[in-house]
Amino acid sequence: MQIPKELVLQLIREKFNDDGKAQEADSQLPGQVDTEQHSGLLSKFGVDPSELIAKFTGGGGGGLGGLAGKIGL
Repeated sequence: MQIPKELVLQLIREKFNDDGKAQEADSQLPGQVDTEQHSGLLSKFGVDPSELIAKFTGGGGGGLGGLAGKIGL
């Protein structure tokens, strides 16, 4: 699943309250993060791809709730 990098960064900030970790992720992740292709990088920053998908889709219901709703997508 393709997820905008900003959503990943927001999750990192919320989960770890660590802007330094978010800045490091920002410098290493591409603009569109593929949860399968970039799973190693996500893991490096403490992000479980399935957790990210659940937050992005609002719990897996297919809507744009969760983090996507917070940034107005």
